[in-house]
This record gives sequence, structure tokens and C-alpha cells, in this order.
Amino acid sequence: MSNQEQSAHHASDYHVPVLFYETMDALAIKPDGIYVDCTFGGGGHSRGILDKLGPQGKLVAFDQDADAAANLPEDERVLFIPQNFRYLQRFLRLHQVARVDGVLADLGVSSHQFDEAGRGFSTRFDGPLDMRMDQRQEQTAATILKKYTEQQLHKMFEQYGEVTNSKTLARHIVQQRNQMPLETIDQLKVLLSPVVKGNPNKYLAQVFQAVRIELNEEMGVLKELLEQIPAVLKPGGRAAIITFHSIEDRIVKNFFKLGGFDEVDENPLLPTVKKKDLKVITKKPITASQEELKRNPRSRSAKLRVAEREVD
Repeated sequence: MSNQEQSAHHASDYHVPVLFYETMDALAIKPDGIYVDCTFGGGGHSRGILDKLGPQGKLVAFDQDADAAANLPEDERVLFIPQNFRYLQRFLRLHQVARVDGVLADLGVSSHQFDEAGRGFSTRFDGPLDMRMDQRQEQTAATILKKYTEQQLHKMFEQYGEVTNSKTLARHIVQQRNQMPLETIDQLKVLLSPVVKGNPNKYLAQVFQAVRIELNEEMGVLKELLEQIPAVLKPGGRAAIITFHSIEDRIVKNFFKLGGFDEVDENPLLPTVKKKDLKVITKKPITASQEELKRNPRSRSAKLRVAEREVD
């Protein structure tokens, strides 16, 4: 087994890194470069980067989840920052890193987070309604479900979960939450059972996804990261972002293509004033191979988009 294959499988108990080989290729790793893994997790992608780096290379790894630190390799080339990647630029500056050769973010929830009942990410187990990626924050999934207004819940389920009856669901939660306990996953399932539509597993997964995205401010955090990428990349440096949700993918696509988050109809008669710092490398997103889909079903919704920093 090659170093690359060992890297891909080393962290498989914690998290199987998706689109591993595709991501390594996309970053076009230079042996003496500086690379940032915004989502260290099980360290699978990070190990792949380290395998390609020489002794002068450096890896900066971010992860706000305290559990991830246990996966750190003993390697003096690694600088670990136990923070959310929304603070990318701040912590690079703090460690005197001006610009880097590549930035990677794998936005999926780690297999470890899904498989730990106590974290509350999965519908498969009973456990607390938690879902915090950073367990230092106070608000949990239970807080949102108990405190949000009907309108806030409706918007959350519709936008982030694409739940078919999001309006009915929001009203039902508001009507029932004071009569029934709402601290655990099983209690939430009991509360929701009268309004579940279609396949119960799929429905619950959509509800959980919506609450998780809202609680962890995933879309806002992603936008903050993207806005910092042109400033932290060296000319010719690459950004590789793996998304698992259509809203995330659209945000990345628009930013790489337009330098912003709003889709605009370009008028050929008007001069375009917005300066774009990034060049799109992937016209279409890269998705998992048939072999990877068989090996890791969670890779089916993964999309990798890559952009390169234009020369100043």
C-alpha cells in the first residue's frame, strides 16, 4: 500500500476522507509549500498533504471540534489551531503566515460526529439534542427547537432541510413543545411523528440537517472563509472546497466564478467593474467515482470545486 493509500485509510475509523485523490491532485502540492486544512477532522486529507510535502513544507490545520486533536500526527511541520476556520486570516497572521500555497475545506460532518451518540448529530441513536461542532458554544439543537419562533423554524426547515411540509412542521413544534419534553433525539422523534411525510428516515435526516446548519452557522461561516481566500493565497495558489449540500455548492460556485455570492446577469453593454482574484479550475464540480461510492456511500453528495489565485 502506497503512502497515499495509507493516508486515505489511516483515519477511516474516525472519518473517511472523501474525494481524497482528486483533492490531492487539485491542490497541486509543492514540496516546500504552506497548506491549510480548514477541517482537520480525522486527518485523512492532512496526511495526504504531508506525504507530498518535503521537510521545508508546512501544514496549518484548523478544527473547532476538540475530539479532532486526538488525531494529530507527531510532525513538526504541523501547526494545529483549535478554532473555527472563519478565523483563518486572524490565526495565520498571529502565527506570522502571510500567504499560503493552498487551502482545503471538506465541509461534511465527520463520520465520527455522526457515529458518536452523545454528539446528537445522527437520527440512528438516542442521545442529547446537541449537534454543536464546537462544544464550547452554549446554544444547542434543543435550544433552537425550544426558543425559535414559528417563522424562524419554518424558514430554517425550508431553506436548509428542503422539508416538504416545513410550515406545518414549524407550527406543530411550536404547538407541542411546551406540552412534551424536548431534550433528546427520541423525544424529538415522538414529537414529530404525527407530521412526518414520506420516508421517515429521509424526513428526519432533512430536519436534523436544517437544525445542524442553523446551529453551527454553516452557511455564514462558509461565506466568511471564501471572502478571506483571495487575500491568503499566493498567486498561483489553489483553493479546494468540498460541499455536501446544494446551497453550499452554489455559494462556492458563485464566489469562485463571480467573486461574490449573488448571481448576476451580466449585461454585455455595461463594463464589469468587479475585480476577480480567482480563476475557476473546475468548470463542473468533481464528484466521487463509482469505486468510491461503493466503498463510502456518504460520498454520493460530495462536490469538489477548485479555484486558483490570479497573479497580482
